Amino acid sequence: MTDHPIKARIVAAMKDAMRAHEKERLGAIRLILAEFKRIEVDERIDVDDSRALGVLDKMVKQRRESIKQYDAGGRPELAAVEQAEIDVIQTFLPTALSAAEIDAIIQAAIAASGASSMKDMGAVMNSARPQLLGRADMGMVSQRIKQLLP
Repeated sequence: MTDHPIKARIVAAMKDAMRAHEKERLGAIRLILAEFKRIEVDERIDVDDSRALGVLDKMVKQRRESIKQYDAGGRPELAAVEQAEIDVIQTFLPTALSAAEIDAIIQAAIAASGASSMKDMGAVMNSARPQLLGRADMGMVSQRIKQLLP
C-alpha cells in the first residue's frame, strides 16, 4: 500500500472520517475503495496510482452525468448528493490544470505524434492522456484537440 500514495491517502481519509463521524464523506470514500477492490478482484491486480486516477476521473464523470439526469428529472436533492460525492472524490485528484496548461500539453502531444489531420486524433489523445488524466476533463480535451487539428 505504501507504493500507492493515492490509495493510502484514501484509506487514511476513511479512518479520519470514521473518527470524525462524517457519514456522507465516509460513504463516498467507501464507494471509492469498493471500486478499487472490485478492480483488484476482477482483474487480479493491485490498483496503482495511474489506474487510481483513471478510476477517480471516471467516477467524477459518472456523477456529473447523474447530476444532469437528476436536474432534468426535477430531483435536486439527488443531484446534491451526487455533487457532494464529486467534492469528496476531487479531494484525491491532483489540482486541475488551467486552459493554457492543457493547450500546452495538447500542442506538445500534436508535435510529438506528428499529427497533421483529424485521422491522427487518437495518437494525440494517447500521447496527452497520461499528463492530463485526473487533472482535466477528457471530453473537453477531446474537443480542444478537434479545434487545434486541421
